[in-house]
Amino acid sequence: MARQLDPKGIRTVGVITKIDIMDRGTNAKRMIMNQEVPLRMGYVGVKNRAQEDIINAIPVAQAIAKEQEYFASHPIYSTMPPGSLGCDVLTAKLSKILFTHIKHNLPEIIREIRQKLKETEDELKDLGVPMPSS
Repeated sequence: MARQLDPKGIRTVGVITKIDIMDRGTNAKRMIMNQEVPLRMGYVGVKNRAQEDIINAIPVAQAIAKEQEYFASHPIYSTMPPGSLGCDVLTAKLSKILFTHIKHNLPEIIREIRQKLKETEDELKDLGVPMPSS
């Protein structure tokens, strides 16, 4: 689906969710390491907040700490390179991607705004002197 919607792969980041509730004996290491379905921007694995945590109004900061503890103590995920697991990693990665897209597209947006402004100013000139307000 990602290849169909984003053939150049410039907008797709894979997010593997609910890693903590996978069947016993399975893990998402190969997927997160970009070895199964390669994505140019790779994958990030996250452990979502449990429904019980949501019901008990566990603060987000505490949930993130629980997630980090889970990955740090997991026999497989604790051996993986940094930068592939956790909501904090996902947030940083998405922020970087957004910044890059804004930086890339901002000059064109500014150019379009200036062009529209000039067109509007030219139209106002064509209309002549404005009517008195009083």
